[in-house]
This record gives sequence, structure tokens and C-alpha cells, in this order.
Amino acid sequence: MIAKDYKSIKGLRKESLRDNMSRMEMILADLGEETTLELAKEFKPVGLDANKKIAQMGGNTAKVARNDIENKLKKSVITTDNNLNYKYIDEKKELENTK
Repeated sequence: MIAKDYKSIKGLRKESLRDNMSRMEMILADLGEETTLELAKEFKPVGLDANKKIAQMGGNTAKVARNDIENKLKKSVITTDNNLNYKYIDEKKELENTK
């Protein structure tokens, strides 16, 4: 899932996506990033296309893990909740703390 779509699910505009992820969402994001880093160290890609392929491989690792977890839990690990507990109260971009 691309960041723009993910932010839309969580109802975010300019806020940090990472600051609004659940622990499981963060773990899966980190898994994909760390896998990509290790693959890049191992295969030393050169150029945009090679780096894209490595990034897709890392992202696929997180996707497989997510699918396995969701199959076992019988529910999505992606939530609409934002961890900072706020919501927009009007279109003027005002925030209200819901804590």
C-alpha cells in the first residue's frame, strides 16, 4: 500500500503516518524496510530499476507476513485509528484532541 492510500485510510492530511501506526503496523513497516536494507547490502543494486526491484522484494516480505497474520487472526491488522487521538473538526484544518 502506498503512503497516500494509507494516510487516507487513517484520515490523515499532513500528519506523520508513522506517528499514527499501531504497533503491528509499525512492525510490518519495519520488517519491509529492514528486509530491503539487507537485500540491498547483499545484491548491491545499481540504478533505479534495480533498486525498485529490491524495494519490491522487501515490501513483498512484509506483505506475506501481513497476510499470514491476518489469516490467523481473521481480521485486518490495518486500522483506521490514529495513535495521537485527534480528528479534524472542520475543513479549516483545525484539530481537536480526543484524549
